[in-house]
Amino acid sequence: MKKSCLVAVITVLAAVAGALAAVAVYLHRREKELDEYERLLFGEDDAATVEPEAAAEEAAPAEDAAE
Repeated sequence: MKKSCLVAVITVLAAVAGALAAVAVYLHRREKELDEYERLLFGEDDAATVEPEAAAEEAAPAEDAAE
């Protein structure tokens, strides 16, 4: 094999390896962004929310204990 062909093959292989690395980095970053978006969209809030039904149930035992 000629030197020029060997250099061309090595160059093509290096370009393919670089493209695959770039795709892997892009997909990894995109996955992190989607995970963060999903956590913000479906994650639980830090603030404590009180359901009206739960507040009524908590008040009822307190009234019974007072009697």
